[in-house]
Amino acid sequence: MALGGLLVVVCVLGYAWGAVRLGDRVQVLAVARPVAAGQALAAADLKQVSAAQDPGAQLILVGQAQQVIGRTAVVPLLPGTLLTPSLVGEAGFPPAGKVAASLALKPGQYPQGLASGAQVAVYVSATGTGGDGQAAPANASRAGSAPTRLQAVVLGVDLAGDGQGATVITLLLDASDGGRLAAAPAGGVVLMQAAPGGN
Repeated sequence: MALGGLLVVVCVLGYAWGAVRLGDRVQVLAVARPVAAGQALAAADLKQVSAAQDPGAQLILVGQAQQVIGRTAVVPLLPGTLLTPSLVGEAGFPPAGKVAASLALKPGQYPQGLASGAQVAVYVSATGTGGDGQAAPANASRAGSAPTRLQAVVLGVDLAGDGQGATVITLLLDASDGGRLAAAPAGGVVLMQAAPGGN
């Protein structure tokens, strides 16, 4: 009888704990289908999900849906992504302080399987190779200098490329880094994929 009574107490406590946890959940907005960077969000792009209430997460509540519809995705959004204010911008693209840039990169300059939405480290070296594979002129580079590291998000990967064996990859990066990327010599850019949320 004592064992049975203990089991009843454990079940009651477990139910009470579960009820409290469920009570801490809120209805928030998530992505229902793929949304490209720069695309305006429509009602069909959003869905309602339950999430744990966490003030630090800055999730967008269902009641704020009308404030999100019509705004643009700052980065490519995948289904199931919980929306936060940092993922949506105004009705223009690229967002303030950002630029979009397209690069024609050869195999070996970017990781295989690279896809939209990936976070990448962009290494820009002062030296590179020309289209014929020859080293860049000495006056166009600084021998021995370490490459500059930039942060970017992949907006698109065009495997059809430029018709000369290169893949065209479009990046979203800080406007202050645009000049460094534009000044890179041929063959002077290498992309490395970073883990989500990584540096």
